[in-house]
Amino acid sequence: MAIKFDLVASIFTLFAILCCSPKTEATSNQIIQEDNSTTTVSFAQAQVIDVAISGEENNYTFNVTVSSPDKGCNQYANWWEVIDLDGNLIYRRILAHSHVDEQPFARSGSGIAISSDTEVYIRVHMNNSSYGSRVLKGSVANGFSTADLAADFAKELENEAPLPNGCAF
Repeated sequence: MAIKFDLVASIFTLFAILCCSPKTEATSNQIIQEDNSTTTVSFAQAQVIDVAISGEENNYTFNVTVSSPDKGCNQYANWWEVIDLDGNLIYRRILAHSHVDEQPFARSGSGIAISSDTEVYIRVHMNNSSYGSRVLKGSVANGFSTADLAADFAKELENEAPLPNGCAF
């Protein structure tokens, strides 16, 4: 009888902890711990790992290589973009489907209107977790290198057209 009572008491205690304890609100990349403190965790993010550029000033083609933790339409890299150092959108290449079995993958975008010495960021966006912090920074004239950019830098661009209108597969 004592074992049965202990089990019922344990279940009741667990229920009380889970349902009735004061809650701390967490952001999407935080976990609430038992003491109501939060721990920030890093989710897998897509990143731009290379760019090849052709064309001429004010009419470049960027062939951007992306590595992303695609799992299908519920989690995939849905665009890459070129932005200036102030966070203004210069160009966005919509990715219409996931690339589960093609990692890393490269997609081109053309008609990119920048001068050869304009420094820009090239970054990628995930449909379910926004921008990653690993980007390429540089210019056509001087080349590009990996850089870290705050994931919330120019985050308002998530709502600026052009935007994807679904996921093919």
